[in-house]
Amino acid sequence: MKKYFNTGLIGLLIIFFSACTDFLNEEPTGILTTENVQTAYEDALTAAYSALGNDHYNTPLSLWPYGTVRSDDAYKGGSGEQDISTFHFFEISNNISTEFGEVDALWYQCYVSISRANSAIKAINAAENLTNKEAKIAEARFLRGHFYFLLKILFKNIPYIDENVPVAEYSKISNVALTNDELWQKIADDFKYGVDHLPVRQMDRGRADKYAAAAYLAKTYLYKAYRQENSESNEVTSVNAADLNNVLTYADMVVASQYKLENDFAYNFLPGSYENGAESIFAVQYSNNDGTKFGRVNFADLLSVPMKLGCCDFLKPSQTLVNAFRTQNGLPVFENYNTNDGGYAAQNDPRLFHTVAIPGFAYKYNESLIYDVDWNRSPGTYGVYASLKENVDPTCDCFIPMVPFYANTKNRIVIRHADVLLMKAEALVELNRSAEALPIINSIRNRAKNSTEMIQYASGFVDIKLYQDGVNCNWTQDFARQALRWERRLEFAMEGGRFFDLVRWGVTEQIMNEYYSTEQSRRSYYSDANFTKNKHEYLPIPEQQIKFSKYLYEQNVGY
Repeated sequence: MKKYFNTGLIGLLIIFFSACTDFLNEEPTGILTTENVQTAYEDALTAAYSALGNDHYNTPLSLWPYGTVRSDDAYKGGSGEQDISTFHFFEISNNISTEFGEVDALWYQCYVSISRANSAIKAINAAENLTNKEAKIAEARFLRGHFYFLLKILFKNIPYIDENVPVAEYSKISNVALTNDELWQKIADDFKYGVDHLPVRQMDRGRADKYAAAAYLAKTYLYKAYRQENSESNEVTSVNAADLNNVLTYADMVVASQYKLENDFAYNFLPGSYENGAESIFAVQYSNNDGTKFGRVNFADLLSVPMKLGCCDFLKPSQTLVNAFRTQNGLPVFENYNTNDGGYAAQNDPRLFHTVAIPGFAYKYNESLIYDVDWNRSPGTYGVYASLKENVDPTCDCFIPMVPFYANTKNRIVIRHADVLLMKAEALVELNRSAEALPIINSIRNRAKNSTEMIQYASGFVDIKLYQDGVNCNWTQDFARQALRWERRLEFAMEGGRFFDLVRWGVTEQIMNEYYSTEQSRRSYYSDANFTKNKHEYLPIPEQQIKFSKYLYEQNVGY
């Protein structure tokens, strides 16, 4: 599948590069039509897959500015506040404009990708004598569901357009035509079709299989369960038990599959033979040495490379995140954990050293390459940590110089098995079946406990233990909920999802304003930071898109 992403289709690519064209009001030129694609349905599907990696550092589908920098896990980084200032304003939840070009481009990019999936569905439907038609359609619907999921967690209120909507009708579809719950169900329907029609295994790496659809369906039902039923606010009003039981159904399907936890946490974030491993349920595929100049590189995350290695030192782990890995008697410190204004604790969860580059320790497990303060571009503004998961050892042939940028071709995992396990545990906790969640959470912690082989240099600073009800904790529902949410933070730190977890749980204002208050003494620019409830949970609908819709679209609450 990696090599497929490099083929592309020039006609479809024209859509991406004509960003000034209104996708609602004009039919793009050069797009493959049903008539001329009947014999090229596989190419149309490949073009839909290629959209997964057709992003850029200012429109990253990894969502690092919106899911990590906008949370309490990271600072923006770069040369200073003015360096991609849009992301700075999202970091401090202040001065957010409905006319940010980066937000408009991200909206557009997702809808271009949805257009490709819809075109593929129409082409497959039009193809004659195709024996596996349902499976091919299921792949396209999986991809469409993926991009609608991204739009949903980013913007909340979005127009839903499928392959049955004529182009002439696009401008008549409002972004509030469906209720919040109805829109989630539309996304769930795409993944359910995948569960019903995709094979249990794919011959080509990078293609979605039955269990990728089941994992994404469980994730969709988990988000859907936390109901926001008042159109005038983003308040979580209830947690729906039927949706939570659907999470269990589809998570259990994945748990019974060939996917499992990697033996070592580190293996999820290494290139080469580690890619598409046991835990990787669905991943964006990149490549090098494929006949192109640079290969199919990860443009979305290239800005996070430390300045010592190239450019540009964005996405900097926060001191608050580093402090969150602190342990006491092997367990997380839930209360008063965030008291260290610099450096790391004496005892930590091992995942800290897989997630954060800390001065004095090996960079990406290369003990001849010691990360230090002088690797940082603006330490006075953004501190001295760097993000590790998306980066690679610069001695790897997957590290691609594209001066002034340095990218890599390591896969980016979209859903991994640990996420499915913790989704199941979360559903169990919210269903008041916390005792059943305990061994699941402990399985994640036990894997972390065993993930020390590659970080022997930090062995003296590691201590982690499992939860034992009645021994080192009292495993009530409230305690289990706190433990579950803490586990998600440590397991998926810097992977682009933290902020969306906070919104789903309905705790964003509390967490973010506490974070801003604490961080003001560490980062002076946080003096202007303030999270406004019922506004900052979602991005504004881009003003340009509202204009394109002739003001049919409604702006999100608070903007």
